[in-house]
Order: sequence, then C-alpha cells, then structure tokens
Amino acid sequence: MTNPFLETTDPAAMGLDPKKWAAVLQAAEILTENDTVPAIAVQVQRQGLTTGPQVFGRREVSGETLVDNQTRFLIASLTKPMVAMAVLLLVERGKLSLNQRVSELIPEFKGAHKRKITLRNILTHTSGLPDMLPNNRELRAANSSLDEFVRETAAIDVTYPPGQNSSYQSMGFALLGPIIENASGMPYQQFLKQEFFDPLGMDRTALGLEGSDTDDANIAEARLPDEQVGEDGWNWNSKYWKTFGAPWGGTLSTVEDVSRFSRCILSGGLTPDGNRLFNAATIELATTNRLHDFPDMPESVRSTRGWGYGWQMNWLDHRGCFGDLLGPDVFGHWGATGTLLWLDRTTETAAVILSTQPDGRSVSPLVPLSNMITAAFE
Repeated sequence: MTNPFLETTDPAAMGLDPKKWAAVLQAAEILTENDTVPAIAVQVQRQGLTTGPQVFGRREVSGETLVDNQTRFLIASLTKPMVAMAVLLLVERGKLSLNQRVSELIPEFKGAHKRKITLRNILTHTSGLPDMLPNNRELRAANSSLDEFVRETAAIDVTYPPGQNSSYQSMGFALLGPIIENASGMPYQQFLKQEFFDPLGMDRTALGLEGSDTDDANIAEARLPDEQVGEDGWNWNSKYWKTFGAPWGGTLSTVEDVSRFSRCILSGGLTPDGNRLFNAATIELATTNRLHDFPDMPESVRSTRGWGYGWQMNWLDHRGCFGDLLGPDVFGHWGATGTLLWLDRTTETAAVILSTQPDGRSVSPLVPLSNMITAAFE
C-alpha cells in the first residue's frame, strides 16, 4: 500500500551512511543465521522518508519458511502506547477525562486506595496495580476472558498509594478495554480498528485476530520463554492468545504498520490522507515525562524512570534503555516477545525492530542493533 506520508527511498537520501546501514542489515541477518533471533524485521524513518521494511529469518522457530514484508509479529507491549493513544482520542472527543476515577468508569473497582486511581495513573504506571495477577497463569490456562482479568484486578489491592511511585502495571491497561468500550459504545478492538488503525492504513494490524484472520498463516512464531513451553493451550503462539486481544499486549502487526503509527506520532497526528487524527498538543503531552505532574513522586523515580501517557522515556541507566546513544527525551516501548519501538522528535526519527526472541534478564540483542542504527545517521 502506498503511504504518502512515509516515502520509501535509498538510505543516503534519508541521511543514512550507506556503509553503516549495510552493516546494520548484515548484523540483523547474522542474528537470524546464528539463531540468536529466529526472525527479525527492521524499518527506520526520518522526516517522512523510510528505508522500507527489511526482514530476515524464519517464520517458524524450527521451520524453513522465510518471513516477508507482510508477516505479522506478536508485538506484545508495543500495544500499550497504541491503546493509550486510543484513550487520548476519546479524551479529545470529550468522552473521557484523565482525572476521572477508574471506580466511576468500572463500578466493581473498589477499595480504599483504589478509589483514588485515575486514568492518568493508569497511563503513567503510577496506579500501584500489579504487572500481572498472582493467578495469571491459571487464568490463561482456563482461556479466561478479559472480563475475568478485570474482575480479578478489581479485587486485588494496590502496592502503594496512587501517584506516590511508579511501577509497570499491565493490569492497569487491562482496565482500559472496558473503559474504551463504555466511552465509545463499541468493542475496544473495533474502536481501535475503525478509529485508529484504518485511518492510518494499518491493514495488517489487529488487537486480537477475528473472522478469517484467525486462519492467517503468515504470523511469525515466537520462541517461548521456559514458563510457556508445553502450554499449547494458552502460550503466545496459541489460538487463544492470538484471538484474545489483551489491551496490555495482544496486538499482531507488521513492521510497516508500526512504522505508519510512528509516522503519525512524529507528524503531530496526521494520517496518510492529510487529515488530523490527533491534536499535536495531545501528542506532545503523551510523549513527554508526565511523572513531573505528581507532587509526591520520589525524585529518583521521576528523573530516571519517566513515563508519558503509555510511552516509556529512554531509561539511560537501565538494561531496558532503547539505545546507549539515544537521549533521555527519546520515547518508545519494549515488548516481551522481542520488539522495540523508539522515536526521537528532535530529528523526526523512528526505528521499529520486531523479532521473535523473548526479552530476557540481560541486555537484549536489539540494543546493539539500535546503537548501530543511531550511529548510521549522519
């Protein structure tokens, strides 16, 4: 699909040193050849120009079919900034307010400290809710619905008063599914497709497969972490997970589609046909460190573990930094399946790296690749 606001050109025309860019692609290919990463897709853009998708490796972890430009990857928590932007779209339309309490929007969400949790807390990971529920494994093994995850989240206590710390909370994002539904009047997956993915031409993107898409064979198989091996009924590669549409990590997409999303953000909210999907000021707020908005936030957290609305700032002293050569104002997100997205508004640059090698406890092999990409720009 031709995308007028993201034009494919040669590396030199978009400010890449051709030799250094060739070294990036060689490094990506080597990662697949030595099986460090079964499959990888890379796309870089600057100021509306892009290298186009570069794909390497195998669609199945132990197979021989190669990935291509249309291969979907489970992008895991790259879902979070997409869902966050969908919430902000509803804020722009007057359907939601960031200081609304979640208990007003989800009646069963009760409890002393939980009553104070707002949408702003959810989007900035300052709610005190857990990343995963204590019975997460049992819920997935039972192929539980989102409603069941929401009920369990509503019943659990917070680990600190809202706004007084920041810790990653996927279960906070679970609540955004029904919140989007109640505000928009349609299923949250449908809202994202109709109001977000379709206007951006993200034709191969879905927050949970449905209909004929469930038979799509061109999906990259993720290498599984140890705790998911043998759990064919609920692991990342299961039909359950690919159709569930978890608001915290269930999106399937291509490197081209994630690049379209990135271009919308870097362009100040434009779509390929020149219409405005977001107000530029909304994007500015969403992609800058919002922990400064909480007066009781510890300074050490505020200054080094920043969050926008669904967007992580570049944590320079953490193994999860997006790249050693990127500044603290660069924003993006990681995905546990081995995906990385970062954007730099000052140079209007973005890099999308999708892989099928899950994130581990050490520095991801995607970080050295990200460093090479950064250094390739002249």
